[in-house]
Amino acid sequence: MTQSIPDTMQAITYGEAGTPDSLRVTTLPVPRPGPGEVLVRVMAVGINRPDIMQRKGLYPPPPGASPLLGLEVAGEVVAMGTDLPANAFPAPGARVCALTNGGGYAQYCTVPAGQCLPWPTGFDAIHAASLPETFFTVWSNLFMTAGLKPGESVLVHGGTSGIGTTAIQLVRAMGGTVYATAGTAEKCALCTALGAKAAINYRTEDFPQRIRDLTGGAGVNVILDMIGGAYLDGNLRALATAGRLVIIALQGGAKADGVNLARIMTRRLVVTGTTLRPRDAAYKAEIARQLEDHVWPLLGRRAIRPLIHATFPFARVADAHKLMENGTHMGKIMLDLQHPPTDTIR
Repeated sequence: MTQSIPDTMQAITYGEAGTPDSLRVTTLPVPRPGPGEVLVRVMAVGINRPDIMQRKGLYPPPPGASPLLGLEVAGEVVAMGTDLPANAFPAPGARVCALTNGGGYAQYCTVPAGQCLPWPTGFDAIHAASLPETFFTVWSNLFMTAGLKPGESVLVHGGTSGIGTTAIQLVRAMGGTVYATAGTAEKCALCTALGAKAAINYRTEDFPQRIRDLTGGAGVNVILDMIGGAYLDGNLRALATAGRLVIIALQGGAKADGVNLARIMTRRLVVTGTTLRPRDAAYKAEIARQLEDHVWPLLGRRAIRPLIHATFPFARVADAHKLMENGTHMGKIMLDLQHPPTDTIR
């Protein structure tokens, strides 16, 4: 049965100040799906660090993307664009989780159909919405870009972030050995509970030396890094011969001083970096298909699970952003759109 789609919706916008308190609930037109897109009635959305960066004016959306925040949603497909095959997934009425190109902080969001996945068996909207951004990012970087193989070892920085908790579990599930860094004893304990062989407190330990000690001097095969410049030299020292470093964010800066580049040559290291948001729809659709084949069955039988730190009502998005910025969270921060938002944020 075709649902009635309203002309307007409530969405989160932000002011020029770029602070969490500049976020506001605003009435906007409901977007219409273009060719190859579906319209999703959003039930839940995940908060991610790129949202924080975009709000601050440091991470503008790519050309053609929605200017609204929000890169992952779960909800129900309510309309289809053109150029979509008949009887193909997702059809109207399908419950999907999706990697968006923006626009998720709203009651309705358009998404390329290839970036949609079904809710894993037994999942609710909050848990389904927590999956796309982290699972697309981890799978594409560790298994597609770095070519991680069973039996190899990985160091994951930020082990209790959404990316980190996902990476620890996926590496273990795929037959690898994983180590992680975190900033407190409590966070380190969570990393090992999720499957890390060891967790390193980066505030009190030298992580490259600790990795060498843990691996008998060999180092790890792959490092997934979201710190950037501040960790580059340490990452090179922690890699095994022919190791691969994949940089996915620059929380520690874009420049690195005093780095010994000879290590890259003498140890045959590969240093690369990726950003997922600007990649084309075909690439993201390929990630989705690989996730559905290799990872969604693991989620369905609870061999791996998303870790939810906190869920906020839609109108308390400012509080969710503040929690993300203070860095105390362990796992995902979510917004629940299944209850009507208020007109203002307190």
